[in-house]
Amino acid sequence: MIRVAYHPIYKHPLPLGHRFPMQKYELLHRQLLHEGTCDPEQFFVPGKPNMEAIKAVHDPQYVEDLLAQNIEPRAARKVGFPMSEKLIEREFTIAQGTLEATQFALKDGCALNIAGGTHHAFKASGEAFCLLNDQAIAAKNLIQNAQAKQILIIDLDVHQGNGTAEIFEGDDSVFTFSMHGAHNYPFRKEKSDLDIGLPNDTEDKEYLEILAFHLPRLIDKVQPDFIFYLSGVDILATDKLGKLACSMEGCKTRDRMVLEACHQREIPVQISMGGGYSPDIKIILEAHANTYRLAHELWN
Repeated sequence: MIRVAYHPIYKHPLPLGHRFPMQKYELLHRQLLHEGTCDPEQFFVPGKPNMEAIKAVHDPQYVEDLLAQNIEPRAARKVGFPMSEKLIEREFTIAQGTLEATQFALKDGCALNIAGGTHHAFKASGEAFCLLNDQAIAAKNLIQNAQAKQILIIDLDVHQGNGTAEIFEGDDSVFTFSMHGAHNYPFRKEKSDLDIGLPNDTEDKEYLEILAFHLPRLIDKVQPDFIFYLSGVDILATDKLGKLACSMEGCKTRDRMVLEACHQREIPVQISMGGGYSPDIKIILEAHANTYRLAHELWN
């Protein structure tokens, strides 16, 4: 049974004007239950944050400053959200959800976090809606606890995983792969182990051909014993922040390529949702729900 990290704190930790990016988490939870893709018992509530694991990736003083809401205004503006106790709680909950999901993935083959994919969080700073890097924290924790020797992070959000690249620079135990819009945020890119920048208006055919060429070769080269997948749906042509031109079917095919590669090779995978900013919330929900449907099809 695939397990999914979820907590009601995802609902509305923000003032009304900042809620749109967050609405999808609660609505996606409802949709997956309504259509029967997930049963209630598949969802789990993350426990108390593992501060040791978080501080193994993020600067301890930065973590303490977050907890105390002692982030200077300029740094807070880079995050894009007003600092609040609920927002900080949400970020730590997301990180813990991914930490716990990795343990379910080791057991069941696949696990998901209904939020997460906070790949713009650096070691000692946050930006672009990201304060703590959930998949980086979980990856480091697996390595330190000898539950994995070689990890591959597959980041297919439309924005480069700059925080993840910075965190694992020079760390041979974690290979970072980011395929993203070349002319999109962040405009100053970090260096992943493999970066593929795509031109604006890239459509399904080109996108999927590039991924189909690189993905199997990359897995064969890295030989990971655990994979993290950031399945952002902001590659859609409808996305207001995306600049690419993929269709719903193309996005679903992308997910199938990644998940089948993991399933066929029996490599455990943890999936975090990442971005999705189409003006019509129904499009965002359908694209994210497709990821869950495919995971359900393969592992249940």
